[in-house]
Amino acid sequence: MPMPFEWQIGWRHVRAGRFGGPGRNRFVAFIAAVSMAGITLGVAALIVVLSVINGFQREVRDRMLGAIAHVELSAASGGVLADVPGLLATLRRDADAQAAAPVISRPTLLGRGEVLRGALVRGIDPASEPVTDLVRTLPAPLRAALQPGSRQIVLGRALATALGAKAGDALVMLRPGDAGSSAPRYVSYTVAGTFDAGHYEFDNGLSLVHLADAGEAFELAGASGIELRLRDAQQAPRVADRLAMQLGPAVIVRDWTRSNRLWFESVQIQKRMIALILVLIVAVAAFNLVSTLVMAVADKRAEIAILRTLGASPASVMAIFVVQGAAVGLIGTAAGVALGLAIASNIDVLVPALERLAQTRFLDPSIYFLDHMPSQPLAADVVPIAMVSIVLALVATLYPSWRASRVDPAQALRYE
Repeated sequence: MPMPFEWQIGWRHVRAGRFGGPGRNRFVAFIAAVSMAGITLGVAALIVVLSVINGFQREVRDRMLGAIAHVELSAASGGVLADVPGLLATLRRDADAQAAAPVISRPTLLGRGEVLRGALVRGIDPASEPVTDLVRTLPAPLRAALQPGSRQIVLGRALATALGAKAGDALVMLRPGDAGSSAPRYVSYTVAGTFDAGHYEFDNGLSLVHLADAGEAFELAGASGIELRLRDAQQAPRVADRLAMQLGPAVIVRDWTRSNRLWFESVQIQKRMIALILVLIVAVAAFNLVSTLVMAVADKRAEIAILRTLGASPASVMAIFVVQGAAVGLIGTAAGVALGLAIASNIDVLVPALERLAQTRFLDPSIYFLDHMPSQPLAADVVPIAMVSIVLALVATLYPSWRASRVDPAQALRYE
């Protein structure tokens, strides 16, 4: 079945790069090429930026989940959790649970010489089933060093560097004094080694000791909480709500999404705002088609009049210019999607090359938590981007196409 003549003429105009015969109105063809390039670059930039944001969020989330539990239970009173063995037995029987272990987690100050650093001290039991990947991948010598009464401590690599501490060095832990006393309490520890969580926040602010040593240091008769690892981390909000209703108000249940809610919300807000700004850039490029088609209509009034005298209806003339503008938008969008996906899929190669060329580093791990540029193109982003770009291109063609359909053949051919 042959295509309608409107499609054939409109596509021939796009394929020829100009409206009319060879050698005529090359400036219009140049403007059309610029419009197409603008759509291509805008769509590609939008895909690359959103892919980088997705990759950044995925990397930080995965590394965060490697160092924290999916769900954490703690006493509402802030002290020792009641009936820890019973709770552990109940949690381990849960169909969604993979592992559960007692924990003591308290903020404190670690000092060596004249250097003091704030840190979160986490008391763990190496004999229990590991709940986090951090504990699971801890080298066997470090796990063996964390024994009750040994007062051995394992530091994050960045924290150890800030303290100037290495394996075998002594440091002190300071915690506030008891009620009614302003004098802090000092507890001596020996550095057993360091770990690398792959997340700067934890490498710079987390330390591990044995559960019994943490209880002695903070004068707790038992665990202050229970860490729970689930078979599916994405089910943490549902499981946490169920456990909160089951255990009652005496136990506070937090899942990893709520513990880091502000960070995830800020990333989503940034993603939406950046997407809006880049969509406006795509809109500007798409509406360049208006000027392209307006110039084409003004230059080819005689050709339009001839088509009308040959029997073409105003709707057919309008369709020719809609096809021309829509084809430019479709080609520009397709090229932008291909370019954006190519860059987003190879950003791990392109960014290091640019860093070497510019002799600089784009990501500071102390600020962005990562030392490389991640990327994760998602169909949920690419498809809406392509659809919005095509719709904007179609909308941009309507006015000049309508103007073309209103050309009066008698007036247009008067001076031809």
